[in-house]
Amino acid sequence: MSAQNDNDRALCAATAGLLKASGRISAWGLALAVVGMAVLALTGRSLPLVSWPGFAAVVVLGLPERYLAFRLQLDAGLFKDLSAQNMASLAALDHALQRLGLRKAPDAPRTLEDRVLGARQLLQRHGIVVVCQSALFLLALLTEDLR
Repeated sequence: MSAQNDNDRALCAATAGLLKASGRISAWGLALAVVGMAVLALTGRSLPLVSWPGFAAVVVLGLPERYLAFRLQLDAGLFKDLSAQNMASLAALDHALQRLGLRKAPDAPRTLEDRVLGARQLLQRHGIVVVCQSALFLLALLTEDLR
């Protein structure tokens, strides 16, 4: 095996591990959305006007959070399969994703580095959404007693 092939497999395995580790962040985002939904459902009418939008925003942000969590989980599995050489090539991966309707046929083949960068950006976006959820949840809790 070539050193480049070994390096690519190691990069895929490391990326898969990084994306899999984001599962804890995903669980936190889901918990915030569920608790926010429960607060609105159980005490929505008695909440102060200031905190109600905060809990509602936490719930609404739960939708893109869930989508990003799904994408991270999917990408983690794909990078794991690439590292285990369960896919013949990146072109074969692109073809499979196109046949599933998950991706348009690329004009030019994407390099592994581009894919890793895209996965890291997806992870960052997910983190930003969960941080926003957390901040809004905390703000809603702090303003809950204001009347």
